Amino acid sequence: MYSLNVPVPTAVARLAGELARELPGARARARGEHSLLLKRLGPGDGGAIDHLVERARTAIAGTEPFAVRVDGVDYFAEPETGTGPVVYLTVESPPLVALHRRLCDAFDPVAHLEGEAYVPHVTIARGGEVAAAERLAGRSIEPRSFEVTELVVWDAERSLPTTRLSLPA
Repeated sequence: MYSLNVPVPTAVARLAGELARELPGARARARGEHSLLLKRLGPGDGGAIDHLVERARTAIAGTEPFAVRVDGVDYFAEPETGTGPVVYLTVESPPLVALHRRLCDAFDPVAHLEGEAYVPHVTIARGGEVAAAERLAGRSIEPRSFEVTELVVWDAERSLPTTRLSLPA
C-alpha cells in the first residue's frame, strides 16, 4: 500500500513525542515516523509504483505551497483500522482538505477513512488506556504552523519514502 503524505517539521514531531510520554502502555510513533496522511494511493498496478506516482503528480498539478496549523489534541476511541485508541494532534488546513478531495477524484477514497470521513491529523500514539487518551484530549497546546512545500509518496510495506513531489506542482 502506498500513500501520499505531508512531512511534518521537527517541532511538530517533538511535540508528539513529548505528549506520547503521557500515554502509558501506548505505542508512540518512533523518531522519523511522524507524518500527515493526505491520501492512500492503493497497492499499485501490478506493483508499478511509477504509475501511481504519475497519477499523483497529475492530480496535484497546479498546487501551490500551503499552510497547515497543528492546534490541539484529540483521539479516536475505536479507529477503523489498527489498535485503539489513537491519540493525535489536530490539524487545521482548508487547502489540505481541498487537495485531499482532489486526490479522491483521482484515487478511490477508502470507505470510512477518506472523502467526507477524512480527519487530517498527526498520530501521537496507538493503544494504551482510553482514560489516558481522554485526559490528553482537549489539552491546550501552543499552535504550530508550517508551510507544506513537498509531499512524499510513502511505501507502507517497507516503511520508507519512494518519491518526493515538490510544490508548486
